[in-house]
Amino acid sequence: MASERPRQASTYVAYACVAALMALSYAAASTAGSPRLQVLCVLAAVVPAWLLQRRLSFKAQAAQAAPAAEMPAVAAGMPWSLTPDRRALLDAAQLLEARLEHAPIALFSIAALSGPGALTPLNASARRLLAPGRASDPLQLADVLAAQTAERRELVSFETERGTERALASVTALTVQGAGQRLAALMPVESELEAEAMNAWRQLVQVLTHEIMNSLTPVASLSRTACDLLAEVQADLAPDVSGDLGTALDAIARRAASLVEFVASYRSLSSVPQAQPELVHLGELFARLSMLMAPQWLARGGRAVFSVEPASLDVMVDPGQLEQALINLLKNAAEATAATLQPEVQLSARLSRGGRLRIEVADNGPGVPQELAAQVFTPFFSTKKQGRGIGLAMVRHLVHANGGMVRYAKPVGAGARFIIAF
Repeated sequence: MASERPRQASTYVAYACVAALMALSYAAASTAGSPRLQVLCVLAAVVPAWLLQRRLSFKAQAAQAAPAAEMPAVAAGMPWSLTPDRRALLDAAQLLEARLEHAPIALFSIAALSGPGALTPLNASARRLLAPGRASDPLQLADVLAAQTAERRELVSFETERGTERALASVTALTVQGAGQRLAALMPVESELEAEAMNAWRQLVQVLTHEIMNSLTPVASLSRTACDLLAEVQADLAPDVSGDLGTALDAIARRAASLVEFVASYRSLSSVPQAQPELVHLGELFARLSMLMAPQWLARGGRAVFSVEPASLDVMVDPGQLEQALINLLKNAAEATAATLQPEVQLSARLSRGGRLRIEVADNGPGVPQELAAQVFTPFFSTKKQGRGIGLAMVRHLVHANGGMVRYAKPVGAGARFIIAF
């Protein structure tokens, strides 16, 4: 009731002002002695009076409809306000929308028809996946998701600027307000699968090297002992027998020593120390690599190009492990271009369009056959006759240990291209 009195008072004041205006207008017209002017003055006062009455009536209706707790909002000029129940529903909807927006899983809506708009991103993870620097062919990704069977989870692959990536896809069919919809959830698992594969290989290498070394060590020791004994009794043996025994024991000793060295090189895969990250200035790191590796390329009539853009780029990694990974890639490029007349390698670092650090090693050699590209990081696998399959496997292990990813990317022209992303 207290709030009604100020409104009634303001209404009376407004009506009094209009009445006074009408009286003054009529008096002025009467003084002038013109009946037409009297009528015009009355009409001019009636119009604002009618508008004022409508405005006051609207405010009175809004005030009656609003709860007492929300009267300040109406007084401020708001035509309506939410009840506590509606406010709670709105808050819950906004909370749910925020959770879906920032979910680590990419959510998409799949249209019934194929085409550029067949795949609609529903949250930030989905938009980042379709943004420049990630999926290189969004239409191909849309076709892959559209082909998935509802209520099943499958591992799918799609191409990105960093190479082929794998993700777990799940499609759900539902009906909302009578309209059928298909929702797809895509969880990238490439880094997790690689980490598990590396752990499995490391455990396998540990077991193999342990068992092989247990057998090779006594063979190498006994072969050396047998050679020493043969030298002592060589005078008592026939020349042909002594020669054959010496050749056989020497072959056994040499092969045992070679196998020990071979197994020791694989043992390095399972004995990489824990990474000790620190802030590394890439310009200084590349300068050291240039002094170490560039003379070898110049001596072969080629060149090695090192570039960092911008020059102030830094990264938080173990400097020794990143340097070793890049040395392995540069050595791999040198071996791949052994038969190239003018060999060239380029080591570059820059920020990609997705804001990630991108380090690229590219050469002008024959490249890797497409059917073998997926196996180049597998331990024991090598395309070289004398290769042991250690270099690239070690690169992947070192990069993963520092929180990065390494890919063999399709070359723009000839040669091979490896990309490390942090």
